[in-house]
Amino acid sequence: MRFIKALILLILLSLSVYTIANYQHLKFKYALSPIILSYYGSTGPEVIEIQKRLKQWGYYDGPIDGIYGYKTYMAVRYFQAKNGLKVDGIAGSETLRALGIVTTTRSSYSSDLNLLAHLISAEARGEPYVGQVAVGAVVLNRVRHPSFPNSIAGVIYQPGAFESVANGQINLSPTVSAINAARDALNGWDPTGGAIYFFNPAKTTNKWIWSRPIVAVIGNHVFAR
Repeated sequence: MRFIKALILLILLSLSVYTIANYQHLKFKYALSPIILSYYGSTGPEVIEIQKRLKQWGYYDGPIDGIYGYKTYMAVRYFQAKNGLKVDGIAGSETLRALGIVTTTRSSYSSDLNLLAHLISAEARGEPYVGQVAVGAVVLNRVRHPSFPNSIAGVIYQPGAFESVANGQINLSPTVSAINAARDALNGWDPTGGAIYFFNPAKTTNKWIWSRPIVAVIGNHVFAR
């Protein structure tokens, strides 16, 4: 009896390790994808809508918290299996369509995410993760500010705004962390508290930028309003 219990425990442990490893593989794979998907570890309004639909139809019994955790993952798999979809636990376009979720701004969001990730990677490569999110937040704060263009592309490509645009570094493939940071910034995380400027004091020769009120220092960057 003890042997059987030990064997069952070993099997369950092996399955758990495989599942976690598979989550990480999927997370890495889909972080690189230009198509926006909700998957294990995702957060935001789309996840909330997924959870609402799954709960309404009896597939999900967890909280509606916008966090794509284990229960959401398993509920999506259950839904996929019952509806003849590929069972992978990822809320891709076919699964979202089956759930009745249509995001009309999906293509626009994908384009914004991709461009923002390129800028973050070019401007904040090597910075701590929170510092990468902060650079993305600066771009989004500018979009909302009346003194700047009202789109992500407009802000990023505003003449003289970012060194990485001028020197072509923005065209390099973004890192996985930059893609995740762009997603977090787009989901509303602003570690700067509303900054519209950032600079590296060890590199800048712009005296004017020092006149701006400093609101945060993250990694090698100073953030200001």
